[in-house]
Amino acid sequence: MSGARPSPAPVAVVGAGPVGLTAALVLARTGVRVTLLESRTSLATESRASTFHPSTLDLLDELGVAAALRRQGRTVDRVQWRDLDGHVHAELDYAVLAGHTGHPYRLHVEQARLTPLLLAELAATGLAEVRFGTTVTGAETVDGADEVRVRAEDTTGRVTVTRHSYVLAADGSRSRLRELAGLPGTAREYPDYALRVVTGTPLDELVPGLAPLSYVRDGRASFSALGMPDHWRLIFRIPRGTDREAVLAPEAVRARVEQALPGAAGRSVRIAEAHTYRLARFLLPRYRAGRVLFAGDAAHLTSTAGGLNMNCGIHDAVETARALAAVLRGDAPGAAALDAALEHRRSVVETAVLPRSEARTAGLDSPAELPARLAAMRRTAADPRSAVDYLLKASLLDVAPRPLKGDAHADLVSQAHR
Repeated sequence: MSGARPSPAPVAVVGAGPVGLTAALVLARTGVRVTLLESRTSLATESRASTFHPSTLDLLDELGVAAALRRQGRTVDRVQWRDLDGHVHAELDYAVLAGHTGHPYRLHVEQARLTPLLLAELAATGLAEVRFGTTVTGAETVDGADEVRVRAEDTTGRVTVTRHSYVLAADGSRSRLRELAGLPGTAREYPDYALRVVTGTPLDELVPGLAPLSYVRDGRASFSALGMPDHWRLIFRIPRGTDREAVLAPEAVRARVEQALPGAAGRSVRIAEAHTYRLARFLLPRYRAGRVLFAGDAAHLTSTAGGLNMNCGIHDAVETARALAAVLRGDAPGAAALDAALEHRRSVVETAVLPRSEARTAGLDSPAELPARLAAMRRTAADPRSAVDYLLKASLLDVAPRPLKGDAHADLVSQAHR
């Protein structure tokens, strides 16, 4: 029909993790055609992020997957600080967030439980082509044309070149798209790394009053304990330079667990797995290179403390995809709208996510600082306004995109941003 707006080429989303799938689903739900490219031959199943904050659950509810995810996870309604002797220094109840979110709790569940739910919803839109086993090897903006040509290779070596209006890179911390765009990708490692010990032993049955989210803060040893649906995780921070083989030796892991859970409790723990992973900080100087946009680990990395990085990545996906959909519909000017959304996402990481994550572990190695930090936490727990403020920020409710549902839950969530 004369004068009709031409249909843009589909948006290419690279990476089928939580961030890429969320972005693809937001785009498809707004009528934007999507091509999802994933180098793996199937969805990832290995253990990765496992914490979903209230702000993220609000957004996943809007996408229709929060209820199914909750049924597979462990609902965490309180956070606790305690010492090795079982004394509880402070405890905060997520119920105080009931006026600020439709999900006043934290959910512990593997991210691999979320991705199939998102993929199923994406397929149901009828607007997505999903290509597993496809590695992007080139992304070239065409001079004089509003498109990017993406070169990709499948597992048989077959090469395809496809045209896209934009590319959203959600291809992780070793982003190939970031490399192709010539953007810096060097992360700065923190002065320690993490040791994660997994046990199927129900620790809350061995340790009286242990919350499914507990921070043990003690001059003798500090660690975090996370209760998952079918196991517990103990997270220790190990000074960088400490030999990893020595740390992972079975007798060393056993000794560390018995120190963390003294007496019969420590001796009763069955250790199923122990592994280490690095902790690093990274932030792209900009989240856009022409028509290639960046989100999630391709754009930032933070300390795992507080479980913020994946949640922030999902927030990146929602805000960026909304802005991109508005541009493609003609509801917003291209460069200005995208740049504003992307700069906002970057600012959230720089001014909120990174400092909050780093503050969680500040002073852990200094017994001299610990009493003052614990006293401050007790004051926070004792003051209702301070408790709400702490949990709002810990949950990223003050900086997350707002749900767009026109119902009471959206109105409640908006209060956290006033």
